[in-house]
Amino acid sequence: MRLPYQVFIALRYLRSRKKHKSVSVNTAISIGGVAVGVMALLVVLSVMSGFQLDLQKKILGANAHVVIVGNRGTLSDYQSYAEKLKSEKNVVSFAPFVLGQVMVTSGSRVHGVFIRGIDPADESKTTEILSHIKDGDIRKLAGDGGLPGLVLGRELAGSLGLLVGDTVNIVSPLGEIGPLGMLPKVKKFRVAAIFEIGMFEYDSNLVLADMKTTQEFFGMKDDITGIELRLKDIYRAASVRKDLQEKLGPRVFVKDWMQMNKNLFSALKLEKFAMFIILVLIVLVASFNIISNLIMNVIEKSREIAILKAMGAKSSGIMAVFMFQGLFIGLIGTAIGLAGGYSLGRLLDKYQFIRLPADVYYLSHLPVKMETTDFVVVCTSAVLISFLATIYPAWQAARLNPVEPLRYE
Repeated sequence: MRLPYQVFIALRYLRSRKKHKSVSVNTAISIGGVAVGVMALLVVLSVMSGFQLDLQKKILGANAHVVIVGNRGTLSDYQSYAEKLKSEKNVVSFAPFVLGQVMVTSGSRVHGVFIRGIDPADESKTTEILSHIKDGDIRKLAGDGGLPGLVLGRELAGSLGLLVGDTVNIVSPLGEIGPLGMLPKVKKFRVAAIFEIGMFEYDSNLVLADMKTTQEFFGMKDDITGIELRLKDIYRAASVRKDLQEKLGPRVFVKDWMQMNKNLFSALKLEKFAMFIILVLIVLVASFNIISNLIMNVIEKSREIAILKAMGAKSSGIMAVFMFQGLFIGLIGTAIGLAGGYSLGRLLDKYQFIRLPADVYYLSHLPVKMETTDFVVVCTSAVLISFLATIYPAWQAARLNPVEPLRYE
């Protein structure tokens, strides 16, 4: 199969004659510009996707897919809600919980936290937080005849200087009314276990306790704060939430994980789109290199263009030569950028050699999630921009008058 003469000449024009090395250098620069732009785009978009996925995993690791809470802060008659939830086909499991704000004190150190009262058996089926236990034994949460147990995050335990087996005080400002006013309620706990989710927000501001103990501490009797639900498909959480809200009525609020973290995920999505737009400018800059390279090539090859026209080549054929040349530059640069972006993404994902301050970014390393859609969109955009950059130089070549270059031959 013979190549069309336009493709054959375009491939020849990618290589310059030795006495005009500057044009070949410009070709290499144009290819390099496209390659760098594509590689930067792929790596940044993969990192942004990794951030979103990693945050989603960590948030859902500590929280349920859907949460039902009472409109007055508490829920009574948990068993009646449990019977209704058992018939829901989209609900895999559910667990009651008690939630409140308290202070943890150890010696002179004080830290404000959220305390979550749980039933370990139900909690392990509904969330993944108990799978992140790094030290201690969750079975000691209810206490062993002595002090009740408490599970702390790794960051909180470090800031308070606590180890498994140490004792701490839990202080609630809402206690009993005494002769001098409101007196805080204090209860002593023993550290039963330490967990580490990898997200600073949870590792430093959440403690777990036995639900019965927490109910007694807050004086809630048999009431609970709400019910956590685990779903078969996390992306159907919005529709499940709407259905449950209609079935359970106005006495409760039903919230899904996307709704509770809407601002965070919306910001990440917007930032990913903004980074895509900004980094496309790198490819646009590379396209100007392609334009200048092709214009120089048209000037250098004016005699050859004139000869082709004198031999009967049409203007459309001359245009095709230089459009193919620019398209090859774009394809080669995109291929190099694709290989570089994929390789760098794999290295970042495997070796995690870029570390992050967890208290600032919520994550301890730079996450990477390479999505096929991102790769297709970036590569298609780069090739399309490269192709569009060839139109003006190719049009200039097509309108070249063959008489002038050949007049003195």
